[in-house]
Amino acid sequence: MAVVGVLALQGSYNEHLAALRRIGVRGVEVRKPEQLQGLDSLIIPGGESTTMAKLANYHNLFPALQEFVGTGRPVWGTCAGLIFLANKAVGQKSGGQELIGGLDCTVHRNFFGSQLQSFETELSVPMLAEKEGGSDTCRGVFIRAPAILDVGSDVEVLADCPVPSDRPSITIASGEGVEEEVYSKDRVIVAVRQGNILATAFHPELTSDSRWHRFFLDMDKESDTKAFSALSLSSSSRDSQDGSKNKPLDLPIFE
Repeated sequence: MAVVGVLALQGSYNEHLAALRRIGVRGVEVRKPEQLQGLDSLIIPGGESTTMAKLANYHNLFPALQEFVGTGRPVWGTCAGLIFLANKAVGQKSGGQELIGGLDCTVHRNFFGSQLQSFETELSVPMLAEKEGGSDTCRGVFIRAPAILDVGSDVEVLADCPVPSDRPSITIASGEGVEEEVYSKDRVIVAVRQGNILATAFHPELTSDSRWHRFFLDMDKESDTKAFSALSLSSSSRDSQDGSKNKPLDLPIFE
């Protein structure tokens, strides 16, 4: 029985847990380092990244989270979770914030603007249809969302989207304190995978489309297959069951 941890410090962790229940998978809340033990994979949800970082520091979670990523077990970051997993983040508040790292990319913390500039759009994701069936598109819910400015050679781009016309200019301060433009392309990356890390700038947990969660669980199966193959053992599929009680949702589910 696969056990998926969901970092439950703040944000849309209840929605991820509900999405896992809908596909018959056990999800557990994670707030302390010891609760990472025994997990098959981990989801870092969307939320307010600065608040989440402060709470993670308070519970001394960063070393344990970095160790978990380093084990090769699947980790998925959505929105704020994407920021945490990036090796580099720009557009941060003064002083920045601590990152877990592991994903070879540069993310802009608030690329799409304020809460008022949140939006929904259809994203072309052929890989998702190839792996999990259904349409070549999925609904992307962007809430005060980040975006990926560039990626390393080992990072697979899964989805991008047009840059909204009302997006404010994004700038960072140079070493001399002069503001300079850092992005001027028509499209921006919003979903990537690198090895055991999956990251999306949008919120699949706020839609009724379960394919992203299924894709993430399949990453765990891939990890198991590779591990067993290295030991010259045959791999077997895992049964899953819903072992959690229903919990109220903090945010609406968009059809």
